[in-house]
Amino acid sequence: MDDRRLRLLGIPLLSLLIVLLNGWYQESVANFVVSWGISALFTAVLWLGVRSIWALLVQRFPRVEHTSRRLWLLVPACLLYTSVATVAIVALLQLFLPQYFSFTPRYLAEQIKFNLVPTSIVMLVYESRMFFLRWAENVRRAEQLQSASQRAELQALQQQLDPHFLFNSLNTLAALVEPDNAPAQQFVEQLADVYRYVLLSRERLTVPLREELAFVEAYVALQKARLRDNLQVSVEVPGALLDEQVAPLSVQLLIENALKHNEASRRHPLRVRVTAAEGWLTVQNPRRARTTSLGPSTGLGLRNIRERYALLAARQPVQIHDEPATFTVRLPLLGAAAAVPTAG
Repeated sequence: MDDRRLRLLGIPLLSLLIVLLNGWYQESVANFVVSWGISALFTAVLWLGVRSIWALLVQRFPRVEHTSRRLWLLVPACLLYTSVATVAIVALLQLFLPQYFSFTPRYLAEQIKFNLVPTSIVMLVYESRMFFLRWAENVRRAEQLQSASQRAELQALQQQLDPHFLFNSLNTLAALVEPDNAPAQQFVEQLADVYRYVLLSRERLTVPLREELAFVEAYVALQKARLRDNLQVSVEVPGALLDEQVAPLSVQLLIENALKHNEASRRHPLRVRVTAAEGWLTVQNPRRARTTSLGPSTGLGLRNIRERYALLAARQPVQIHDEPATFTVRLPLLGAAAAVPTAG
């Protein structure tokens, strides 16, 4: 938290404001200087202490949904700190200026009550500052997401057929396939389901995990029509996590990435495991490089996934574990209430 400038300007200005509002400058220049010095001492001790308490609570309760809990702890903690700090400073000042500072309970209570004003101001400054910075970050992230979505859509329009034309053509093809050719009918229907999901996901920033896994099932079925048992994908996801949100096409891209770079043969089947637990979705596959190279990996797919999850404000970044025997990617689940309906 970089607030050095805020402290360097805030402490002297707030202490000066307290002196001016109380009229302590009216007697003499010397009285004004002494009053400002004492006010600055109180203000600095209170400011730095409240800031430290606030920083500790923000570190413990950083998210927006933690705001209420953080404030309920911040207020009594700052009240206790202000009381202890006030008593300590008054005890110190009484040694040097006994004519101005008393150690009676009534005087201490008045001082504590008065010092709650700068304490409240400091709390308000830091909470407001954090709220504004988060709001600005959310606006920036939303603009980046919209820009990325628009670029992807423009690229799709430039490089691909009209998606609706292709989707309608698949439906027509399904009607033309002989009714007794069940495998062909099923293949065309699954291909249409895959493309329907791709079309719908273009307008959504996140999707429920159950929808992504249903799409993955259709995608794997298409691949198995060519690879058969050379590709084996197991999905082990608890039902309680199926409403969690993920970035659309992210799981499918990881399976496609595994197929692109690893052997899938009768001798060495490609076994991909998809699991979920404790806020993470994990996709793991063995590493066995293809004998027929498709060219060096550009890493664009994984970089795209990382950037999308970063822009979606995931609790943790995407984790990639590239080990000699296995390749593992862990996607943070975005929460059941993280769905964003459109990208526009």
